[in-house]
Formats: sequence, structure tokens, C-alpha cells
Amino acid sequence: MRAVLLTGHGGHECLDVRDDVAVPAIGDGDVLVRVAAAAVNNTDVNTRVGWYSGGGWTGSFEFPRIQGIDACGYVAAVGAGVSAARIGERVLVEPCWREQGAPLSSARFFGSEVDGAFAEFAVLPSRHAHAIRSTLSDVELASFPCSYSTAENMLCRSDVQHGDRVLVTGASGGVGSASVQLAAARGAVVHAVAAASKHDEVAALGAARCIDRSASLVDECGVDSYDVVIDVVGGESWPALLAVLRPGGRYAVAGAIAGPIVSLDLRTLYLKDQRLLGCTVLDDGVFASLVQRIEGGQVRPAVAATFPLERIVDAQELFLAKTHVGKIVLTVG
Repeated sequence: MRAVLLTGHGGHECLDVRDDVAVPAIGDGDVLVRVAAAAVNNTDVNTRVGWYSGGGWTGSFEFPRIQGIDACGYVAAVGAGVSAARIGERVLVEPCWREQGAPLSSARFFGSEVDGAFAEFAVLPSRHAHAIRSTLSDVELASFPCSYSTAENMLCRSDVQHGDRVLVTGASGGVGSASVQLAAARGAVVHAVAAASKHDEVAALGAARCIDRSASLVDECGVDSYDVVIDVVGGESWPALLAVLRPGGRYAVAGAIAGPIVSLDLRTLYLKDQRLLGCTVLDDGVFASLVQRIEGGQVRPAVAATFPLERIVDAQELFLAKTHVGKIVLTVG
């Protein structure tokens, strides 16, 4: 089959587009999915350059690896114990694999600890292939799994409710744009931080107010202004996020695109009784909830560009330029 192999940590020379990769074997309880489309994410680049300690999301990492955490495709074959009626189903692949109720440490991630979507076929446990009924295209559906489930997980853990004032950083990116939509769908009042050139597009996703990413949040918004902060940015300006978060507020993070090392004044945290929530492993039911929201039309895809699989380097270069809003998707099947 055609696939992109990550052969080591480094530059784009580590992405090897091949036509002779073996189709993965199906085990008991598995399905073989013919991948139709797969989206590009920060995690693909972070893993390639060796940004994570240990190499992958959860530590150890083996080469060669087929990356790609986002996939929309069709069930092509099933293993023992899986109904043959599933063959032909259009599915979204849940990016985080964990038995219900199992420890967070047991999670594996599609395209990181196991081979992923940058290939014509992928094998996965049947329970993580979620049937999807939608008029959206394969490319549009492939934009959802990782970014939108990450956003949904952050909003669930931080208990965003109708009427909450929510600040979303990195609002033009995949997780940020998903967070804007999903928070607005809950009836929250969403303020979004993004480059000024992207404000119109972010506002169209449901942001009540857009704030330039170079502005002082304290000056623009005032202290104690938000019930929840949804962050994927981090970096030097991070202390302002707790300053504008109210006493008793909730801060959820699932990224650090401006830098992973931040300065925390513990007096702010404990004197304001704030909660800090790290969000990577999906809680039980989060992905199924996302599928229902997609089928119900509560969120819409934000696809900035598409490329064929063999142009993965071009796709990643555009992704790294950060001039887009939403997701960049690779067509595979």
C-alpha cells in the first residue's frame, strides 16, 4: 500500500513516501479501515522533530512509524468477533485508544504509539472506529477527530456551561477554532485570541469578540473577566491568562505552541482558588459525544487547504506558516 513512513527525528527528509508498505494484519476484534482522508496536526510535526520527551505522546516511540492521528475512512475488512455488517461503514477513528474506565496511563494514540492515517489502510480496534452518518465530505470529516475531540475534552473537564465567559487562545488553529465552535454550541460567551487578519473568520465560528494576539489581555479584558480559559499557546504571556481568570475559574490546556515553559506565581493560583487542568487523554464518552454533535450539525468543518498524501511536505510547510484558519487535510483514498 501507499504510506508515509517517519524514519527518524529530524526534518522533512525523515518523511519517506512509499508504495510498497505491507497492508497491516487484522487481529481479533479489529477492523481494517481504508483511509479516505487524514488531517495534519501539531503532533505530527512535534513528533517528527523530537519535541516530546521520550519521542512520542506517552514516552517511548519506535521507527519507522506511520503517523496521522486524524482519519475518515471506510471499513474494508473485519477480524474475528466483529460483525461483517460493519464492512462498508464510513467511520471516524477515535484518536485516543483506552478501555473504558482504564487508567489514563494505558492510553495509546493513533499515529504515535500505533501506526496511523498517513496510509491507504489502517488497522484498529473496532470500538474505536465510530460510524458516522453525515452529508459532509470525507475531507471535511477528517478535519474533526483530533482537534475537535481535544477541544471537547477540554470543555468537558473545565465544565463549560451556558452563559460562561470563555477565553480561547490560538483560536485560528485546529483546536482553537474547534473550541470556539463547541463552546458557542454550549451557549457560552466566547472571546477568541488570534491574529487580527483572522478575526473575521474566527468570529464566523461563533466568537462574540476577537482579541489580537499581540495585545495585553489585562489591558484589553481586565482582571477576573473569565470563568474558563481554554489554552493551547502557553509561552511568555501565560501569566496574563490567570490574571484575567476569575477567582474559582478553570484553566484547561492541551498545547504549548508559543513555548512549554511558563512562569507561575503560586499566589495567583491559590489566592484566587483556581483550577489548572491538563488535557490529553480523552475521558470516557467524549468522542462519542463529538460524533453526535457532528451528526447534529452543531459544529462545522473549517478546512483551509487540501493536498494529496504524497505532498505531505507541502502540507506541513503550509501548516507551519500559520497563515490559515482551521485544518489542512490530505486526501488518501
